[in-house]
Amino acid sequence: MDADVEPRFGRSPCFILVDPEEGTFEALENPDTRRGGANVQATELIAAKGAKVLLTGQCGPKASDALAAAGIEVVTGCSGTVRDVVEQFQAGQLQPDDESQTPPESASDG
Repeated sequence: MDADVEPRFGRSPCFILVDPEEGTFEALENPDTRRGGANVQATELIAAKGAKVLLTGQCGPKASDALAAAGIEVVTGCSGTVRDVVEQFQAGQLQPDDESQTPPESASDG
C-alpha cells in the first residue's frame, strides 16, 4: 500500500486490489508487461477479480475501451502512494473519467 502508483496502467508490474469495506488488499502480478496487448490482458485479469474502479496515472485507448466494456470505471491522473490515492478516492477528491462511464459502441472479440 505504500508503493507508488505506476504512471502507466498496462506496464505496472503488479496491481493492488483494495476492498475498502473490509480494509484488505491483494497484490496481483501483471503476467506480461513486455508484449503488445498487455493492457487488454491486464484488464481481463482485474475484471476477473471483480474490480469496479481503476485508479491509475494514465490508461491507453485500447485498455480504456476494454475497461469500459468490463464495466470498470477509470480514474486517471493519480499519483503518490497506493494508500494516498485510495484515501483521496474515498474522500471524493478523485472522480472517474467521463469516457469510462459509457461502454464503447462497438467492441471486438480479438
